[in-house]
Amino acid sequence: MSVVELQGVSKSFGRDVTALEGIELKIEQGEFISLIGPSGCGKSTLLRIMGDLVEPSSGRVVVNGKTARQARIDREYGIVFQDAVLFDWRTVLRNISLPLELSGWDRRRRKGRVREMLELVELTGFGDHYPWQLSGGMQQRVSIARALSFDPALLLMDEPFGALDEMTRERLNLELLQIWARSASTIVFVTHSIAEAVFLSTRVVVMSARPGRISDVVSIDLPQPRTGLTREDPHFFELVTEVREALHLGSDGERGTAQASAGDPAV
Repeated sequence: MSVVELQGVSKSFGRDVTALEGIELKIEQGEFISLIGPSGCGKSTLLRIMGDLVEPSSGRVVVNGKTARQARIDREYGIVFQDAVLFDWRTVLRNISLPLELSGWDRRRRKGRVREMLELVELTGFGDHYPWQLSGGMQQRVSIARALSFDPALLLMDEPFGALDEMTRERLNLELLQIWARSASTIVFVTHSIAEAVFLSTRVVVMSARPGRISDVVSIDLPQPRTGLTREDPHFFELVTEVREALHLGSDGERGTAQASAGDPAV
């Protein structure tokens, strides 16, 4: 069973703006999927539809065999936004524990889980700090820890590193891959960076200009685990070029919609 299945998903805002049209996509357990496309193509809208933050105008969304609404109620996924969205008056420990408190976990169980999450994102020793005492990259790691604290099957990430400098961004890319490997979550990641999408992903879903459609799906066959040397691999540059060309073709409307299903070859 797919973790996410989108069937004919479209989204319109009012009568004049069609953000998404005819989205077909299957995402399997353990995949790392990046959504990339020109500004305004509906990448973030599509992510929010998966997370039941926006309702589709038509089509069907299934998350772990449930409707997106039921999956949200059952806490099947965590969400990380571009801003860390932490509460300044709560310590790192209490920010991470918030979803667990809302879920009714007892104090002892929460404490153990938060300690595990701090180790996962390599922030052991910072539990008593407040968000304003941390760097931007550290704040995003707290946000990731909070999103993973209740062990969701799916992690939705909307340009989480977009506001960071390049060096911090590359370091967090490596750390995210390590977290992904250890947590066994499935990740859907929105980005504007072609290199970031190729470095992180098992597949890159390329979207056309509005109305957003899936114009191509590029399978990323770079070996795991990926390291800083991965970015120097000639095949990495070949894949970056492939995604870039797919973006240009999609923007020009010269490529038809690609039906995306797990295990499909690049189209």
